[in-house]
Amino acid sequence: MTETPAPKSTTGRFFEDFELEQRINHASPRTITEGDVALYHALTGNRFTLQTSNQFARHVGYHAAPVDDLFVFNAVFGLSVADVSINAVANLGYAGCDFLAQLYVGETIRARSTVIGLRETSDGENGIVYVRTEGLDHRDVPVLRFVRWVLVPKRDPKSGSSRPATVPDLPDAVRPITVPRHRLNRDWDDASAGSPYRWDDYALGEKIDHIDGVTIEEADHMTATRLFRNAARVHFDAHAMKKTPFGRRLVYGGHVIATARALSFNGLANACIVSAINGGRHTAPVFGGDTIYAWSEVIEKIALEKRDDIGALRLRTRATKNRPCHDHPAEGPEVVLDLDYTVILPRR
Repeated sequence: MTETPAPKSTTGRFFEDFELEQRINHASPRTITEGDVALYHALTGNRFTLQTSNQFARHVGYHAAPVDDLFVFNAVFGLSVADVSINAVANLGYAGCDFLAQLYVGETIRARSTVIGLRETSDGENGIVYVRTEGLDHRDVPVLRFVRWVLVPKRDPKSGSSRPATVPDLPDAVRPITVPRHRLNRDWDDASAGSPYRWDDYALGEKIDHIDGVTIEEADHMTATRLFRNAARVHFDAHAMKKTPFGRRLVYGGHVIATARALSFNGLANACIVSAINGGRHTAPVFGGDTIYAWSEVIEKIALEKRDDIGALRLRTRATKNRPCHDHPAEGPEVVLDLDYTVILPRR
């Protein structure tokens, strides 16, 4: 009798397939191309001049425009999806995201993850998997490090589990702050950057409505998800999603973050570098056709040791769907993102 060969394709990991301290080297390293960067800017509307103009970047001490920090985050995230969250019901949150270096077109990045926490949900049908993921450059030097946790279904929802829950201690904020070696106020041109406001001009507790809204079309979020190589079925498979309570594909949360960041240009145009994501949650789903708005609050002003040319702001940005932010909504069904992150901008 001829044996049936083992299947060569895979359905991906379910909750039972993860083990504490499991280490995963993710496949398919990618080289960042000019096309990637151009498509990212087109999809998000990013206007931060340091990342969009080689000439501007050279004037402030770079050899070329660095790749947008959130493109790097999304690219590393995407490399991890096939092994961590291809079956995920939802990506629940982020912490401890440290941007360790700025990258340029032509750099090749790969990713690896370690499972640092596991626990079943109260209904016993799913589990939450905590991973620490690193992005590495071609020299295997870490350029990005973050923790995320995802809701992953069980292969057998009715199976019990004898393993104890392990939930990692997560930092409240990324410290120390990683800062660029470049002196950003050398020949910094406020007019070209798009704002006269530098670090000195922002006040603790200040709230900024970014005013503009952008509608995420189905084609936009599908193209963005492919750009980031995020193969999670909740974003791709419309047929499978018909069987879920949502009944349709979800917009990838990383694209929502990148969209909110791009909107923040109106009010924070000189906040040219994202140094850290201290924490973040997707508080409601976003679908194709939803219009995203955003507002930010300055929750900390940080004077950087031995640097009089730059300062850091810790911001809390909320994004909403189909609701302008002139009254700074902080909660409710229309709030889709709550992001705590640190940016760097020039001082006077």
